[in-house]
Amino acid sequence: MFAIPLGDGAELRPLEPWRAEEFLAHMDRARDLVDEHIKLAAAVTDPVSARALLTSYAEKQAADSGRIYGIWLDSTLVGGVLFRIFDAATGNCEVGCWLEPAATGRGLVTRASRVLIDWAVGERGIHRVEWRVSSANTASIKVAQRLGMTRDGVLRESSPHHGVRQNTEIWSVLASEWRERAGTSG
Repeated sequence: MFAIPLGDGAELRPLEPWRAEEFLAHMDRARDLVDEHIKLAAAVTDPVSARALLTSYAEKQAADSGRIYGIWLDSTLVGGVLFRIFDAATGNCEVGCWLEPAATGRGLVTRASRVLIDWAVGERGIHRVEWRVSSANTASIKVAQRLGMTRDGVLRESSPHHGVRQNTEIWSVLASEWRERAGTSG
């Protein structure tokens, strides 16, 4: 297994099905914060559902259509990032994230997302990386901004969550923009 250092005692590692119990314990700590904006918390409620979600991402990785990674801080799983959608043939992917309250405000999601985008653009030739976020999720919008993404637009009342239709903002960065900011070409 590999781990990519993120600094300050944090690491990015694959989040695999055998970690289902650890993932569930983490989601129990993160549930209220995560559930405020995304459906991940509702999908992970017991060991069976935790394993099922991680298995679905293992299958996505095997099919080259998605991946999921955990963020560990001082050996405790505190959040994660993922390729919710990964389509190498079209050159498009979508990055997503979540974090538990004890780990917020440290830049972990921004650093972990940079690792994913660097890999997608540099290794896999992805042309466009998207970030979809509820307009009410200001913390996630700030991550998109720190990543240098451009707000493409808003899908008005496109996503029902807890009985309320939310606006979904679409943010993106193109490979040429990402490479330019990183000071590389090609």
